[in-house]
This record gives sequence, structure tokens and C-alpha cells, in this order.
Amino acid sequence: MWCQRLITLKPCSRGFHLVTDELLAQLPELAGYRVGLVHLLLQHTSASLTLNENCDPSVRADMEAHLHRLAPEDAPYYRHTAEGPDDMPAHIKSSLLGVSLTLPLQEGRLALGTWQGIWLGEHRNDGGRRRILVTIQGA
Repeated sequence: MWCQRLITLKPCSRGFHLVTDELLAQLPELAGYRVGLVHLLLQHTSASLTLNENCDPSVRADMEAHLHRLAPEDAPYYRHTAEGPDDMPAHIKSSLLGVSLTLPLQEGRLALGTWQGIWLGEHRNDGGRRRILVTIQGA
């Protein structure tokens, strides 16, 4: 059985945000699957999805600080600058982390590890609402 749904997340400030609960609240159909896969595709080029620590928010703050050092704003070698100083670094961070996740589904729930959660990496100062195309395959 296949299911596909477009989910819109509320706007987030720049940084990393634990969005597992917000996503799951919009996917009641997961309960009908015994086993399967859930594919998440973030439909944006200046944000990212990753699976990481779901408990200590300092991990998200440290990730933001580290990536800001890897891809700083206003680097003199950037050519793509028309959309503001945060745009090119956002594209770099999005490519480094990726925009999709494929997660196992077991007994109507995501089969995540104890300390794992889904993060939205918002890499723009004002990214707005972000859309995730969710595709579920299973039985």
C-alpha cells in the first residue's frame, strides 16, 4: 500500500529544530501500517533534513555554530549573492546535510532509536514555511 502527503511545517528561525512530533501529528495514516518505509523529501534548496539527537538542545545549537563556520556569510568568493548574504551558505548547508530521509516503519510508528529525532535545518534568516513530501510504502 502506498500513501503520499504534502506536509507544511510552521516557519522556524534560523538553526536546527526538532520537528518529529510536528510531522507525526500530520501523518495519522502511519497507524495503519505494520511494516514499511517512510520517505521524506524537503522541497527546498536552502534548508535540510537530518536525523540526530532528540533530547539535548545544545546539540542543535552546536551544529548551527559549526556549520556557520564551515559556510560563513559574505565569503568573498561567493558569486551567488543576489538573494542576500545568508542564501549561498544556506545552499551549501543544504547540500552537505541533504534534503531527504528514508526511515523504517514498524507497527504503525517510525522505528527510530531512543535518542533519534528528525531535525529541520533552517539555514535562512527568514525561510518561511517549509514543505515536506512524505511517501509511505508498506503493509
